Amino acid sequence: MRPILLCYCTCPDPETALQLAERLVGESLAACVNCLPGVTSVYRWEGKVTRDSETLLLIKTPADRFEALRARLLELHPYDLPELIAVPVERAHEAYLAWVAANAC
Repeated sequence: MRPILLCYCTCPDPETALQLAERLVGESLAACVNCLPGVTSVYRWEGKVTRDSETLLLIKTPADRFEALRARLLELHPYDLPELIAVPVERAHEAYLAWVAANAC
C-alpha cells in the first residue's frame, strides 16, 4: 500500500479554506480535506507576537503526491509563508488508507 500523509495547513478564513480544499480534491492532489474553523494561532511574524483566527485544513494524500500538492498549495495560498506540515500516517483503518490512495492519484 502507498504511504499516506496527513498534512496541516492554516488559512485566513473559512471561505479561503473551502476554496483550497475543493481545488486540491478536484485536482486529485488530496482524497479528502477537513476544514476546521475557529482555530486561534499565536505566532511570531516580522518580529511581533501575533494572534489570528484561522481555519485549519487536514489534508489526506499519498506521500508520492506531496510535492505536487505542495507546489499547487503554494500557488493558490494567499499567505506569503503558508504553513504546510506533513505527518506520515503510521496506523489507521486499512480500508480508509486504500480509499485515500485510490482517490488522490
